[in-house]
Amino acid sequence: MATATIDDVSTATRSTSRPSLSSLWHDLPREGRLLLSTVIVDALGIGFVLPFGVVYLHEVRHLSLTTVGLLLAVPSTVALALLGPIGAVIDRYGPRRLQMLALVANLLGSALLAFATSAASAAVAFGLLGLGQAVFWPASQSLVAAVIPPAIRQRYYGTSFTVLNLGIGVGGLASGLFVSTSEPWTFQVIYLLNAVSFLAPLCVLALPLRHVGNAVQHHADADEPAPAGSYRAVLSDRAFRRFLVVVFFGAFVGYAQFEAGWTAYARTVAEASTKLIGIAFAVNTATIVVLQLIVIQRIEGHRRTRVLMLMSLVWAASWSLMGLAGLVPGSVVAGVLLSASMAVFALGETFQSPVVPAITNDLAPAHLRGRYNAVGSMVFQVAAIGGPVVAGFLLGHHLTVPFVAVLLVGCALMVVVLGQLERVIPDAANGVGASAEPAQGAAVTVPAQRERATTPESVTC
Repeated sequence: MATATIDDVSTATRSTSRPSLSSLWHDLPREGRLLLSTVIVDALGIGFVLPFGVVYLHEVRHLSLTTVGLLLAVPSTVALALLGPIGAVIDRYGPRRLQMLALVANLLGSALLAFATSAASAAVAFGLLGLGQAVFWPASQSLVAAVIPPAIRQRYYGTSFTVLNLGIGVGGLASGLFVSTSEPWTFQVIYLLNAVSFLAPLCVLALPLRHVGNAVQHHADADEPAPAGSYRAVLSDRAFRRFLVVVFFGAFVGYAQFEAGWTAYARTVAEASTKLIGIAFAVNTATIVVLQLIVIQRIEGHRRTRVLMLMSLVWAASWSLMGLAGLVPGSVVAGVLLSASMAVFALGETFQSPVVPAITNDLAPAHLRGRYNAVGSMVFQVAAIGGPVVAGFLLGHHLTVPFVAVLLVGCALMVVVLGQLERVIPDAANGVGASAEPAQGAAVTVPAQRERATTPESVTC
């Protein structure tokens, strides 16, 4: 990443000095602080269950790995079917109410999953989680963009990701020490705790943040009609189309495998215990917590495409370490390699988390932000559907070498696509130019600026 061009910075509007690690909280508007504060509670719930979906369904509920792979693809399938209309609804009515609906669906889905004893009942639970997933991501991304000024948006996304992973790490470590495959009730407890965790962001959105993230208001001016919104306008954006390919590869070789493929490989090929899996996830989140704020500071002003190229190479190294663990199953060396692979993957995540949502929302005009985020989520879901299915099929048929090879090839292809994206993406969206959108932070109480403050945006609750 250390090349001359990666250090290009806009001299017109952006200082060449890096922001301090402690400056974000001071720069955030009150609404941004409230959003960030809700993340830790919900993150604990996510951490309780995130490492153990495959273990719970395969070893506790006795479903085959192939069936588990299909079940884990249900949320993404449901989300894919719903994201189109949801994007339009967000642009029309604003993201806050939609995000509350998503939180309720996630609460119900997690509670139902605690008592799912068959593939059919688990599919219903995952269907509810898919509804929540479909609504939550474009609504939350749009909500953040409405509240957080463009100049600090990238830092917000990264800091939110740090807080999220702190909660996930603590939750994953606690559940790893608590759950036992011989005691199914322990898994029921963690899924119920995850359901309860959605109540905190629900309360914040319903009460102190009820004045933001509502419908976008337009001035009643006959000479300046409200801008029309359509998915045709979104897909006519050449840079965004290229970026969607990056989103696909990043999801397929990244989070789809992080949540399904890595766990299945660690358990069935490298013969890792549930405690080791919990520890490895804790290592992953601890790495993010330690490095994310430093990375945010270091990448400020650098080309975002170059940052994502580096992420691709780092993820390739992570999957290589995972593959090596399968050569020494059940050993201490395998445990070290698996933990190292999760730490290296986490380093890649610190590059990805602030950059991808920042690019999406810097490319999107305010009146299309819901649709831009919905399309990005849609492409992510396509990859998230394919990822677990491919992992389940290859590992279920003991094709471990082809599984690792698929991930490495995907990382290489992502670098190629990023090189193509860099030629067409505007400098502002690539992190080296001024954002055309003025700061929106504390403007939510100023009538003349309330329009932007009530457009859609994102929180990783």
